[in-house]
Amino acid sequence: MASNELFTIPVPAIKSHPGGSIVCTSPAPQIYVLTWISPPDNRLTPAFNTALMTALDVIEFGHPPGVVITTSAISKFYSNGLDLQLAISSPGFFENSLYQLFRRFLTYPMPTIALINGHGFAGGFMLAMHHDYRVFTGAKGYVCINELEFGAPLLPPMSSIFRIKAAPNVYRDMVLEARRYDAKSALAAGLVDAIGEMDAALKLIQERGLVKKGTTGAYGLLKVEMYRESVALLDARGKDATSPGEMQAAEKKRKAEGEKRFKQWKQTQGDKAKL
Repeated sequence: MASNELFTIPVPAIKSHPGGSIVCTSPAPQIYVLTWISPPDNRLTPAFNTALMTALDVIEFGHPPGVVITTSAISKFYSNGLDLQLAISSPGFFENSLYQLFRRFLTYPMPTIALINGHGFAGGFMLAMHHDYRVFTGAKGYVCINELEFGAPLLPPMSSIFRIKAAPNVYRDMVLEARRYDAKSALAAGLVDAIGEMDAALKLIQERGLVKKGTTGAYGLLKVEMYRESVALLDARGKDATSPGEMQAAEKKRKAEGEKRFKQWKQTQGDKAKL
């Protein structure tokens, strides 16, 4: 199916990331496909996030309401999530960049579909989950929340979307086992709505009548209420927000206090406490 190119938003180069672009095409009236490429694996850097939010603004305020589909021009990766070191070293990254991107998708005033054409790890999977629908191409790739594997905490604004949209046992397996889901297992777990390429996404749009859903002006407002737990966490600032450093400091304090209690107990046991 031929697509008309509507606009391109550049992704500026920063530090170890060479930059890229987000291209918007329209394969059918009022269907907007955002295809990103930010080598090597579409990390959610500040520059990428800003470019993507700009693309969403251009669609909302410059074109008729319809449906937004996101996908990647890099066949191996939908998105490999954050550059963690860059994220931690960039002041305000979480509350002013990442969480704003998640919120924008979560409450976007027209239907959104993540067409997952490769790996969606950690933040990349979170981004897909903040869309209304997900279609997994099935040819390659996994989606997973793998913070367990690289020793990072899962912050409340990141995890809330999974509590809302995933079954409790799926959420447990996803977080505490870092389970990887291919297309078939993701569909069985209810994490995606269909398996297929762009034609599957277009079929989903047609079957559900999605093109007209955003025309009344209520679509985004309905999602604000549906997902108010996540919206509140994504909007939290100051004392109401939780940072990675705060979670790690609390865990360090917990361990220190536990070690102290253990030593006190061990001293009371004498020879009986030999472990």
